[in-house]
Amino acid sequence: MHPLARITLLTLALGLSACAVNQPYEPTAPSTPMPMPQPSPQPSGKPLPDMPIPKPPKPLPRTSATFAPPPGGPSHWDARMGVYVLDDQTNVFYRQRAYYRWNNGWSRAVSPNGPWEETDISGVPPGLSRQFK
Repeated sequence: MHPLARITLLTLALGLSACAVNQPYEPTAPSTPMPMPQPSPQPSGKPLPDMPIPKPPKPLPRTSATFAPPPGGPSHWDARMGVYVLDDQTNVFYRQRAYYRWNNGWSRAVSPNGPWEETDISGVPPGLSRQFK
């Protein structure tokens, strides 16, 4: 018999014999049945009033449907102010390719790191200018 055929036949015989020796696993039923939960009686015996169940509040959106988020930094949309709030810088905001910073007065820049130029309230988005006075 050819050596390759002999090895193949031997491997096949060993593989099939392993299937015949091991029995498939069959899980056994638990010995004690699980107790069924019993409904708890009402404490006062009076029926509870029909009260509407409050719905959980909607999560605030992380982005605006109208304005694009700032490039490159973590931020979240504040619908009340109408701007993105930068998460890693205090009192720095973004809207329409401009950054705004409140530091006892308003300034704006094209980058979150400046250079900052001072501006009056007319150069700041309306919702943002109402937040800081």
